[in-house]
Amino acid sequence: MTAAEISRLAGVTRATVSNWRRRHADFPAPTGGTETSPAYDLDAVRSWLAARNQLPAASPVGELRIVLRADAGGGEPLALRLLPLVPPIVRLGDQAVKALAEMPDADLPGALAGSVGEQVSGVPGVGEQAVKSFPPVVLRALLRCMAEGGAAATLDVLAEQLADDTAAGAYSTPQPLADLMAALLLRTPSRVLDPACGAGGLLSAAARRGAKRLFGQDVLGTQAALASIRAALPDVEATIKVGDSLRGDAFPGSKADAVLCNPPYGQRDWGHDDLSYDPRWEYGLPPKTESELAWVQHCLAHLASDGRAVVLMPPGAAERAGGRRIRSELIRRGALRGVVALPPGVAPPLHIGLHLWLLAAPDGSRSEPQPVLFLDAAGFAGASDSGATSSRRSRAASSRDLDWSAMSAQIVGLWRAFDDDPERFESVSGVARSQSIVDLLDQTVDITPARHVRAASAPVDPSQQEALGRELRAQLQQAGSTLVSLSSGQEWPPAGAEPLTWRTATVADLLRGGAVVLHRAAVSRVTGVDEAQEQNAAPLLTLSDVWGDVSASGSLREKPLAEHVRIECGDVIMPETLNGMKAVPARVADHDDAGCLLGPHLLLLRPDPERLDSWFLAGFLAAEDNIHSATTGASIIRLDVKRLRVPLMPLEQQQDYGRAFQHLHAIRKSARLATQLADETARQLAVGLTGGALLPPTGPPG
Repeated sequence: MTAAEISRLAGVTRATVSNWRRRHADFPAPTGGTETSPAYDLDAVRSWLAARNQLPAASPVGELRIVLRADAGGGEPLALRLLPLVPPIVRLGDQAVKALAEMPDADLPGALAGSVGEQVSGVPGVGEQAVKSFPPVVLRALLRCMAEGGAAATLDVLAEQLADDTAAGAYSTPQPLADLMAALLLRTPSRVLDPACGAGGLLSAAARRGAKRLFGQDVLGTQAALASIRAALPDVEATIKVGDSLRGDAFPGSKADAVLCNPPYGQRDWGHDDLSYDPRWEYGLPPKTESELAWVQHCLAHLASDGRAVVLMPPGAAERAGGRRIRSELIRRGALRGVVALPPGVAPPLHIGLHLWLLAAPDGSRSEPQPVLFLDAAGFAGASDSGATSSRRSRAASSRDLDWSAMSAQIVGLWRAFDDDPERFESVSGVARSQSIVDLLDQTVDITPARHVRAASAPVDPSQQEALGRELRAQLQQAGSTLVSLSSGQEWPPAGAEPLTWRTATVADLLRGGAVVLHRAAVSRVTGVDEAQEQNAAPLLTLSDVWGDVSASGSLREKPLAEHVRIECGDVIMPETLNGMKAVPARVADHDDAGCLLGPHLLLLRPDPERLDSWFLAGFLAAEDNIHSATTGASIIRLDVKRLRVPLMPLEQQQDYGRAFQHLHAIRKSARLATQLADETARQLAVGLTGGALLPPTGPPG
């Protein structure tokens, strides 16, 4: 195990682990790794910690994580080899599992083998496993996790350790989104296919809605193995295969009542040259740069005559020129029935708003194609009526802010109403609109929902627009008065004939003297986290949050961390990469930031409040001359925080400077708010004028 894993095991920081290594001669010696990143024996570390009462009681889930991370490797990952044990252990029942977990080490492997069989198998991509080949500590951790946390939590822990196999451009589907996609089928299909099933999230969602026969395929053996275990439910028949669905379809010629798919994005080597004459391309040969359209046609090729499909797509696929002809054919033949634009943050990649393409097997009996529904759900979550606010937290959008229940209900309700009677569907201003084939087949065939939903603006109510304009102008006047008040009434006297000079110390000096502690958060090698861990985790403060002076908006799902550094009030946070920007922020953590996790590429300095004032430290660290003397690099400029210098002065004098720097921060914050309100006020008044709701003011401006 690494130093970071020791810190998690003991519930301390990595700096504390480093101190143990230097100060305690009996600290376990490295057993592997490298000089800069040594690895230690798990049992030796636990014994050392237990002897000093530094070993907290781990939860069953945490215990299993520790055991899996201690796997020395050298073959199939331990997490992968344990997967075939999960279904037979589930069938034993809770009481039997708990009894097995408490057996002595000498008896446990034999007793478990007697209960589930000497050999277990049945997982695609995983060979037959001998139960007695697993060490008792591994079997006990697995049993306790299943007894206390259940099979779902156990699979999530195993999935964490297998996430390194995640392919570029392939992302897991969060459960709320998977449930929404299954609900959009508007029926209970018997046979459901996911040709890029990953760990089985979409197939599990289909099973929760009553599907009885599940078919899945994934190019990664570890993901297919996880999917097969997740789909192993009572009364459900699951067939999961390993392989590339586009190059080697595991279900050729088979038809499904429904297809759910979250395909990998942006793949260029998807088989364009080898599959040029493939019969699946009924709507046109997908360009090499449009792999997503190959997946769409693959899904349609597997639909029964009345089948439905829901595919999660990147927004670029709706408007890129290379896919225009295929989009046109999908519309002409009635295969594309709707497009839903989702808010950013519903699924990785979290910074963009993904689309759901609602597809149906073409109905050859219809002479004219039906209209297409466009639904823009981007405004369902995180919207602000006034458009401006002074709070960091309310100005930062995050996936945790989404009201999944309300958003899903509205999306499914509108889609159901359209599906029942497309010709009579009533548009919802700014949200949903039905478009005919004549309106869609132009030179671009752009099926981005916002382009169609917002094309015809609703009439503006004059009284409401006047009231909104009056409220915004009042807020702007208040913000302007606050800014003027902060900018006047105080004298900033000269220091004298010459500028003051001080003795200074570098941050490196302060670190050696214990006046500050430096923290960084390294990105984990594991590229995913389980759903429960992500839901319970605090928000993640990202590099963009610090540059934008907004609240923490990141999540562990997008940026898994090797070590969790929790922010405390008074911490000073700076960016590690500057990218040529001039004014470098030094953020003093407030109560909104406290408890959040420090994101990657950020530097956190935690001052000793008895020796250093946080605002004093932040003000001098961010001084332009100071920053310029401590940067390295050309194209990517990095900040060497240890070279920054801080004046040496008594704490009382530091606090005087700290109050001044805090006052300057308030001026900047007030100015930003006034700017936002000015922009929103001007925008709303312009909307009123151009929409005919407001008249020009009478008399001269002023």
